[in-house]
Amino acid sequence: MKINIITLGCSKNTVDSEKLAGALTAAGHKVFFDRQHNDSDAVIINTCGFIGDAKEESINTILQMVGKKKKKLIVCGCLVERYKEELQKEIPEVDAWYGVHEWELISSEFGVQSSKLSECNSKNSELSRPLSTPSHYAYLKIAEGCNRSCSYCAIPLIRGAHKSIPIDELIEEAKILVKKGVKELLVISQDTTYYGLDLYHKRALGELLERLASESGAEWIRLHYTYPSSFPVDAIEVMRRHKNICNYIDIPLQHISTRILNSMQRGIDREGTLRLIDTFRAQLPDVAIRTTLIVGYPGETNEEFEELKDFVRQARFDRMGCFAYSPEEGTAAYKLTDNVPQKEKERRVSELMAIQEQVSLEKNQERVGKTFRVLIDRLDDEFLVGRTEYDSPEVDDEVLIPRGNKSVHPGDFVDVIITDALENDLMGELA
Repeated sequence: MKINIITLGCSKNTVDSEKLAGALTAAGHKVFFDRQHNDSDAVIINTCGFIGDAKEESINTILQMVGKKKKKLIVCGCLVERYKEELQKEIPEVDAWYGVHEWELISSEFGVQSSKLSECNSKNSELSRPLSTPSHYAYLKIAEGCNRSCSYCAIPLIRGAHKSIPIDELIEEAKILVKKGVKELLVISQDTTYYGLDLYHKRALGELLERLASESGAEWIRLHYTYPSSFPVDAIEVMRRHKNICNYIDIPLQHISTRILNSMQRGIDREGTLRLIDTFRAQLPDVAIRTTLIVGYPGETNEEFEELKDFVRQARFDRMGCFAYSPEEGTAAYKLTDNVPQKEKERRVSELMAIQEQVSLEKNQERVGKTFRVLIDRLDDEFLVGRTEYDSPEVDDEVLIPRGNKSVHPGDFVDVIITDALENDLMGELA
């Protein structure tokens, strides 16, 4: 069969979809990753249920596919894990609904034996994981679930407890990906800094990064989804020593007000957050820090929002995202009074992002005239489009380079002189 897998939400879902695709491909099916692809016998939608906007996108995508009904329509993932009964009643046109731990059942819909899915998920055979990303980068998911108790987050309710994947398995998977042409590995899980506590009774992120840097053969290794509380400082030392680990840390801080951080159950206060940022910049002077923040959390006062604005001005993050608080059933914060109006939340998002755009512009302007190694992601009519080590795909800045006459392809590394800067992009020319 021709099967189209549509993946919504985070990069952790991307890995799940790719491993499912590996099992389907091994069984003889032809798999696509294309929301616009219509010539298929079946569609599988891997949904997100993290916040309100993500739920809305998932439902709209389901309804869109119902309108283009194929021979088989299957919906799976986080949204289904939370709302399966309601979805079954409201959208009966869907043939089957599966949660986040039911990959074998999805595979069996297409005649795949459970052993083949297990092989693709655990043994990392050569047949596993057709990539939905460009072939030169891939996500390496190092754990499933989460043991944190952040008051606003439903992920532990959806995904369950943190479960680390053994280091040897991850090294094997990384080597296979690199052998297939992957040059950049993006290390992900719900909380990468918790890695190893369940398996090895210690935080083992530093050890994992050491072995990835030394053994995988990847030219770039990028660290995502770190957590500020109890950050394993040995990982910073490993990053400092290995040139193929990008000077990049993605660390969602969510807020700076101690009162709100306590209510969020983040395990860190304002002073601890500031010390951690200082530690990063002292030990990795060239590091790019990416963060995300939440505004409109229940009870967030004007004064606390002003404190957050001042923090963004002073911390001068290289990259930043911002979300309006979304009440999620079953979480601790859901019991709190959601007393910040939606329009005010949206205004605060816009105001905070405007501050960050100015910071980003100033930081980008500091790069004009300098030469950087750039990984080319794609070509368009006029430009080579790539990234420096300070930018992750899809979420961060890009470098636009006039194509000229040189033969450059996606996945190539090139040296680029930066000639101009915008708020969210750099312009350059081949050195």
